[in-house]
Amino acid sequence: MTPKGSAFLYARREVQPLIEPLVVGWGWSGVPEFHTGSRFLDHNQWLGTNDLSAYLAIPAAIRFMEDHAWDRVRADCHALLEGALHEISTLTGLASVYDHAPFAQLAIAPLPRAQDLLALKQRLLGEYKIEIPLIDWQNRHFVRISVQGYNTQADLETLVGALGRLLPELSGGLL
Repeated sequence: MTPKGSAFLYARREVQPLIEPLVVGWGWSGVPEFHTGSRFLDHNQWLGTNDLSAYLAIPAAIRFMEDHAWDRVRADCHALLEGALHEISTLTGLASVYDHAPFAQLAIAPLPRAQDLLALKQRLLGEYKIEIPLIDWQNRHFVRISVQGYNTQADLETLVGALGRLLPELSGGLL
């Protein structure tokens, strides 16, 4: 809910030694004037020319979430996603990968392996205006679905309907 770059990670003291930053701060070099007494802070705190203005948007984002009952929005998004995963599983006959694993607003649904993912992606975008990641991982195919506060039941019905029409066609009727 805030500009890119304004997120933060809280790490309990006992797990801080496990954190390895992708971008290191001034204290990484071991220069004495930058030592805080904490290796974690030395490596992560002062990132040089980092634009801090994005952090100033955080209070407004928190107020927005409070004013719009964001816990309810998240729960509604989860319910929409859960329904879509069930519909895609019914459509493909492939089991969900979430039988015992939690998910919130982002999840993957298995697709039949016979799919040409590039052709499917192009048809979803060209014919249905659906831009969505399709993944080939460990010799399996997946669609990655992210449901946000602006998505509706109709959006997910459009996705499931499009998959229902395209998957049999692109798999040579093997679905």
